[in-house]
Amino acid sequence: MGIFDGKVVVITGAGRGIGRAHALGFSREGAKIIVNDLGTDLDGSGSTISITDKVVEEIKSLGGEAAANYDNVASLEGGVHLIQTALDNFNRIDVLVNNAGILRDKTLLKMEEEMWNRVIDVHLKGTFSCTQAATRVMREQGFGGSIINTTSFTGLMGNFGQTNYGAAKAGIVGFTINAAIELERYNINVNCIAPMALTRMKSPVVTEDMTPERITPMVLFLASDKGRHITGHIIGIHGQQLFQYQIVATNGVEKSSNEFWTVDEIAENWDKITAIN
Repeated sequence: MGIFDGKVVVITGAGRGIGRAHALGFSREGAKIIVNDLGTDLDGSGSTISITDKVVEEIKSLGGEAAANYDNVASLEGGVHLIQTALDNFNRIDVLVNNAGILRDKTLLKMEEEMWNRVIDVHLKGTFSCTQAATRVMREQGFGGSIINTTSFTGLMGNFGQTNYGAAKAGIVGFTINAAIELERYNINVNCIAPMALTRMKSPVVTEDMTPERITPMVLFLASDKGRHITGHIIGIHGQQLFQYQIVATNGVEKSSNEFWTVDEIAENWDKITAIN
């Protein structure tokens, strides 16, 4: 008996890396899996759907149930069809993990419009497209559900040469916080993970022990009954370290008079304005 017996989980970008680890992890706990992946190269070009089929076959060889989906999540049509694949195969959806992503790194001054648009579309619009389609079904089903989105260190703390990727990932944080507020009434929790793992999306701060499999336990928790009361959180996962990112406002400084702040006054009070304590 697994903690997700009878549940249906849709995972985007599940053909490799973290998404594949999620698919196998949920399957081991009894879930039926929709494995979504276009099988593109890291920059979003090309398509090799065989990687999606391999994950499906791997799950089945271990005694699980799974079906493949090759839709592009960067469109509303793709998101709707992805969720329909879950209904056609397993008649319901309980969990959506938005994991699909690409990279097209370039410094701001060299960034091309197509590079910007493509990264925003896959990460941010893809999260919107799939979440909207999934939660419409979850609302009609009447028993709630879980959405787990994927942001990154770049979106929260910044990284050189990734303005497009950082903007998309920061947007996912804002999307998560607002969606959590809206969807709580339907018993749907919405959270966001910020993982670091050794995948083809390599980072210089990632170490060999930061495997994709170390990311999945937190996703399982947030989607399980034990995590269903948690919503609107951003959780960092760096190998064995788990932590929460928090948006904190300083106490700041309030001017006693009704006169506008002057530039000189702001400069004089800058340390107080920005002090955490």
